[in-house]
Amino acid sequence: MSMSTNAMDPMAIIYKYYDDPITRMILIRHSRLVAEKALRIAERLSHLHPDREFIREAALLHDIGIFKTDAPGIGCRGRLPYICHGILGREILEQEGFPRHGLVCERHVGAGISLAEIGRHNLPLPHRDMLPRTLEEEIVCYADKFFTKKSIREKPAQEVIAELAPHGKDQVERFCRWRSVFEPPQV
Repeated sequence: MSMSTNAMDPMAIIYKYYDDPITRMILIRHSRLVAEKALRIAERLSHLHPDREFIREAALLHDIGIFKTDAPGIGCRGRLPYICHGILGREILEQEGFPRHGLVCERHVGAGISLAEIGRHNLPLPHRDMLPRTLEEEIVCYADKFFTKKSIREKPAQEVIAELAPHGKDQVERFCRWRSVFEPPQV
C-alpha cells in the first residue's frame, strides 16, 4: 500500500481557506460523509490495496475549491461557476504541496468529465480529460455522488443515476461501472 508522501492535516487546510463558520461547517459535514462512504468502499476492496489514508485526506479536501464559486445556497460567493470548483481545488492543493490530492479535486466533478464531454457541452473548463484515473480517485468520485451539501441523507443509487442522466450517457455508464465493482448486489 502506498502512503501519502507529505504529512498533511486536511482540517488545517480547510480552516486556512474557510473563515465563514457556516460555509466551513457545510463543507466539513459533506466531506466527512463522503470520506466515511469512501472508506467503507475501500475496506470492501482491501484485496486491491487502496491507499486508505490518502482516500480519507482526499475525500475531506475534494471540495476545497467551492468557496471561489458562485453558489450562494451553500454560502459561496465567488465569481466562477460551480462546475469550476474542481479545478480551483486542484490549484489550491497544488499550492499547498499536495498535487495528488489536487487531482482528486479536479477529477471528482460529475462522474469525471472527459475532454469530449467538455467540448460537447461547452463547459467552462480547461480542455483536458478530467476523468478519475486511479482506484482512489474513482472511489472518492463515486462516494461523493451520494451526498449533497444541504443534507446528510445518503441518496439511493437510482437517484444519483437520475441526476447524472441529463449530463450524458457517459456519466451514467461510468457511475454504473463503478457501482458494479464498489457495491456489487448482494446474493
